Amino acid sequence: MTGFDIALLSASFVTFFVVIDPIGVAPIFAALTDQSSAKHRRAMAIKSVLIATGVLLMFAYLGEWLLGALHISLDAFRAAGGVLLFLIALDMIFEKRTERREERVENMAHEDGTPMTSEEDISVFPMAIPMLAGPGAIASVMLFMSGEGATVGGQLAVLGGLAANLVLCLVIFLAVGPLMKLIGDTLAAMITRILGVILAALAAQFIFDGIAGALL
Repeated sequence: MTGFDIALLSASFVTFFVVIDPIGVAPIFAALTDQSSAKHRRAMAIKSVLIATGVLLMFAYLGEWLLGALHISLDAFRAAGGVLLFLIALDMIFEKRTERREERVENMAHEDGTPMTSEEDISVFPMAIPMLAGPGAIASVMLFMSGEGATVGGQLAVLGGLAANLVLCLVIFLAVGPLMKLIGDTLAAMITRILGVILAALAAQFIFDGIAGALL
């Protein structure tokens, strides 16, 4: 079949919605940019989605060859991503990120004497990788493109489902920051810690899945 496949579009949209989880990732984005300006938050939202798009497109067409050439299994990728996510979760729980931001502002300055900004670039890690373009999304796009998406129409359907989810992520990211600002610092700190615990559990699941997949 070479025509556009509506059923495959629906299946890919639902699959990517589950593995990317735009609703679940949005509060993490808000927590990581809780002290950022609106301009920086908007830039991080756009940049993280664009980078995730590039990564997923790369794996869609070159994923199997790249991992094979490097002798890296998807399970190893999943476990490594889980470890990195767990470190981020610890920072969120114990507010180490806030401490580092304050120390950076106090100890660093531009050569012209203007103060350094405390805003961090979280677009590549952890937002684009592994929150958006994580092991689940990478595995899904590789499987879709090598299976039912082998035809031109199938590829367009798969990429359409992926694009719809990434656009949804961008829209939610742009809206969730101002909303989180309205709730206040105390409640925001509490939510950040709760999300840190949830992220730690997600990271542990990534690690367990990677280890289990490697042993089976």
